[in-house]
Amino acid sequence: MLVIPAIDLREGRCVRLVEGRLDRETIYSENPAEIAENWQRLGARYLHVVDLDGAFAGQPKNMDVIKGIVSSVDIPVQVGGGIRDLKAVETLLNLGVHRVILGTAAITQPEMVRRAVEQFGDKIVLGIDARDGRAAVQGWAVESAVSAVDLALQMKEIGVQRVVFTDIRRDGTLKGPNLEATGELARVTGLKVIASGGVSSLDDICRVKEMEKDGVEGVIVGKALYSGKVDLKEALAVAG
Repeated sequence: MLVIPAIDLREGRCVRLVEGRLDRETIYSENPAEIAENWQRLGARYLHVVDLDGAFAGQPKNMDVIKGIVSSVDIPVQVGGGIRDLKAVETLLNLGVHRVILGTAAITQPEMVRRAVEQFGDKIVLGIDARDGRAAVQGWAVESAVSAVDLALQMKEIGVQRVVFTDIRRDGTLKGPNLEATGELARVTGLKVIASGGVSSLDDICRVKEMEKDGVEGVIVGKALYSGKVDLKEALAVAG
C-alpha cells in the first residue's frame, strides 16, 4: 500500500487547513519543493499536491510552484485543485505531473471528464471530497446533492479507474480517517481508492492497509507528518 505525503499549496507556500477552512491555516514552509525533496529522501514513492488557491478560484494558481516540485523529485506527483478544463489538464501533464485529479468538474462538467479520460486514460483520477456522504465542490465550499458512491459509479461508467476519497470533516483534524465510508466506496464501486483525511497515527495506517483486499491502494497523510505524529519511514514500513 502506498503512503502518500500531501503538499497543500496556498500563495506559494506549503500549508495545512482544518476541514478545508481558510481561517484555520498553518504554514509549514515557504519552499514546497524542499518539502517534496525531503519526503522523497525519506522514502516516499508518490506525492499528492493540492492547489488550494486553484480550488477556490476555479483555475490553477500555483503552476510555477507545481513545476518546481515536479522538477525537484524523481518520484511521480499527482495534482488536484481547480482543474476544470482540458487545457489545464494538458498543461499539468506537460509539466511532468503523473496524474491529474478532477473533483468539481466531475459534477459540473462530466463531459469534459469523459474527454479527458478518453485522451489521457488512467492519468485522470476522480477526486471526491465528501461531507456527510455528499460530494462537495468549489474548494469544499458548496455541498452537492450527489452522494459520493453515486458520483464514483457515474465516473466509472465513463472510464475512471481510480478515486481519491477525502472526508472533509476529518481532514486536518487528526481524528482518524473515515474507514467505513472509504471501505464502502471501494467495495460498492470496484474502483481503486486512495484514502485521505484525518490520519493521525500508525494505527490508522494499519487499519487502512487492512482494506487493501477491498481495493484501497493507498493513503494520503498530511498534518500527521508535519506535526510529527507519524514518522514517514515508520509508516512506509507498516504499509509494506
